[in-house]
Amino acid sequence: MASPTRPHPRVSRRPPWNALAAVGLAVSDRAKDALDAAAPVGTGRRTVAAGLLGGAVGVVVMTLSEKAEQAVTGRPPSFVPAHALQGVLGREVRDSTPWNWAMHYGQGAAVGVLRALLAERGVRGPTAWPVFTAVRLATDQTVENGTGVGTPPWTWSRTDLVVDVAHKAVYALVTGVVVDRVLRR
Repeated sequence: MASPTRPHPRVSRRPPWNALAAVGLAVSDRAKDALDAAAPVGTGRRTVAAGLLGGAVGVVVMTLSEKAEQAVTGRPPSFVPAHALQGVLGREVRDSTPWNWAMHYGQGAAVGVLRALLAERGVRGPTAWPVFTAVRLATDQTVENGTGVGTPPWTWSRTDLVVDVAHKAVYALVTGVVVDRVLRR
């Protein structure tokens, strides 16, 4: 289980580096093997699966960066995602961690599919990063402002704007790296 299932010619063959690399490569290879079984190369399912996977990984890393930033700055957690989801579903708006997670992770995974579509059209790597950061910000703002929960970014403080864009940029970068790796040409 700890051994890679695919060739990796550029990885060190000398101990202890080979053993250290093997763990990460084994996880990556097994994820690709599972993806190959569920969604063969050249299918639309592959693009959707890669996008969902990339978006899920991206939102986890973004959440970790948010928690680290909040620990340093003392900024409280935001329940805007929960309020937006409740607004979309016509529910009573209240602070709720499960609703927050559902919207935060669900939207992050779903928007990852858009990044996979960009990759399929040849928009990859550093070129795609700012484009996809803007896409992620736009999807958040569309839902939040459409439900009346959020306010337009030009009404925010400069600090709030920088923090939000930085976290979305982290999401976009990580999602892009995962998607580009899974959807290699």
